[in-house]
Amino acid sequence: MSKKLIAGNWKMNGSLATNQALLQGIRGGLKAPACDIAVCVPAAYLAQCQGLLAGSPVDLGAQDVSQHEAGAYTGETSVAMLKEFGVRYAIVGHSERRQYHGETDAVVAAKAQQALAGGVTPIVCVGETLAEREAGRTEEVVKRQLAAVIHLNGHCISEIVVAYEPVWAIGTGKTASPEQAQQVHAVLRAQLKAATPQAERIKLLYGGSMNAANAAQLLSQPDIDGGLIGGASLKAPDFLTIIAAAG
Repeated sequence: MSKKLIAGNWKMNGSLATNQALLQGIRGGLKAPACDIAVCVPAAYLAQCQGLLAGSPVDLGAQDVSQHEAGAYTGETSVAMLKEFGVRYAIVGHSERRQYHGETDAVVAAKAQQALAGGVTPIVCVGETLAEREAGRTEEVVKRQLAAVIHLNGHCISEIVVAYEPVWAIGTGKTASPEQAQQVHAVLRAQLKAATPQAERIKLLYGGSMNAANAAQLLSQPDIDGGLIGGASLKAPDFLTIIAAAG
């Protein structure tokens, strides 16, 4: 397996001043990291963060990308625009986008397709709600969400990153146990192996309240190749601890 990936998702947080302090803190604390690192920042701060990260081992990511190439889509950001700011990754299908913006599996798949076509790696999020988990539907839900992306992207599927984010564990302080997380990651790995001979190249990240305290245990699981980090990515010491755990 290639290096693990630790990607921060700042969500709708930040300011010019706090972004600068945070990224300077992260850069100053990095000691030859053994994993890949990214920060997915609000679109308004892509230019600032591109400058602050220049020459560092930290890649820049966006939190969303339009399913359209260009045109009359007010408020949307195209993959070509993201590329102009040196963006390497784009989160697609985060549970908050699915929940609050009505993004369907088909829309998420189309966004992943646009990202791939434009040379940006999509971080495709899948995950079940608490009601779905309690109904025993976890595998069915995550497999359906991933299948839509596989179906639309075919042989390019080996270029994506997948993030498993149990919705019940995002920002709630609840975390899937390492065993619960590994179980779902194994299901996703098997699904990807059935879709492409290069499934081992695909990083499977765990998201859902991964933090400085539990990162090492989660990252030691055989099919967990990194983390999509929410709140802990906004604190340089915590983010650096997680990066160290991925080494």
